[in-house]
Amino acid sequence: MRFTLLDRIVEVDPGKSITAVKAVSLSEEYLADHFPRFPVLPGVFMLEAMTQAAAWTIRLGEDFANSIVVLRAARNVKYGDFVEPGRVLTVHAEVLSQDAHRTKIKASGMVGDRTSLTARLELERYNLADKRPYGDAMDVRVRSEMRRLWTVLNPGKRGSAASGRTVYGVTSGISSSAGAV
Repeated sequence: MRFTLLDRIVEVDPGKSITAVKAVSLSEEYLADHFPRFPVLPGVFMLEAMTQAAAWTIRLGEDFANSIVVLRAARNVKYGDFVEPGRVLTVHAEVLSQDAHRTKIKASGMVGDRTSLTARLELERYNLADKRPYGDAMDVRVRSEMRRLWTVLNPGKRGSAASGRTVYGVTSGISSSAGAV
């Protein structure tokens, strides 16, 4: 199953850093089981949201050159606070270093001014054509799908592109007091 745990990209400096938001809604199915009397965003979903945000800054930094960006390692993962329905998790990821195939990331997740999660991530990127015959057709398909998804997460430019950083508007009705930028 493929799912997206980000609602909006708030700010991105391609290949360097990204800030994204995930609004937790009581209608999300997994909350019925996690936990029935105290519903919260599962920690693994918080980590997945951080990974997805980091993958976007990598994709954008290399203009979607690699079709696959996956989590290779998560280190020093520390959980600090729960993310309950009605709250917004703001994820920030910063590229620390990268080589031809791997990127090291420092990431955090905040609810308002409280830290919910911090981690060091290592993501690996590659094309399917490099690993299997006839993978080039799948690479084209995956890149196309990622570009389509980017148009959903990217609500339009609000900031200056001259600085290299782009700020995007959050138009989902999330107020800044809920933790969105």
